[in-house]
Amino acid sequence: MSVVEIVSFGYLHAEPPTAHLTIDLRHHFRDPHVSPELRYMTANDEPVRTAVLNTPGITDLVDATATAVAAFASGPSAGMVTVADGCAGGRHRAPTFARALADRLTAAGHTVTVHHRDLDKPVVQR
Repeated sequence: MSVVEIVSFGYLHAEPPTAHLTIDLRHHFRDPHVSPELRYMTANDEPVRTAVLNTPGITDLVDATATAVAAFASGPSAGMVTVADGCAGGRHRAPTFARALADRLTAAGHTVTVHHRDLDKPVVQR
């Protein structure tokens, strides 16, 4: 199978990383940042992961992205496939999505690395 690199990031910190697929989670999926009890948590905390993964449509998007990765990987000059997924601050939705995608791709036999570019940055005040 193929090698896949997943990079989660926050659009409010810097430009998206270069990738074959860039998934923008900002506008279609509820931001845990709006909940005061989740705002200062990250995807390392179970309540954040639960909130994100219970959002309607998110698991469908994980599955669709995994299908797209498989399509890229099956190409005649297939090499590493890079997926970047971003949310506003890079602390909640993007890293949770990245981990779910990594789990799905690993189960399908891909070799996966995950990097969370902005997970440890301070909460963006907005």
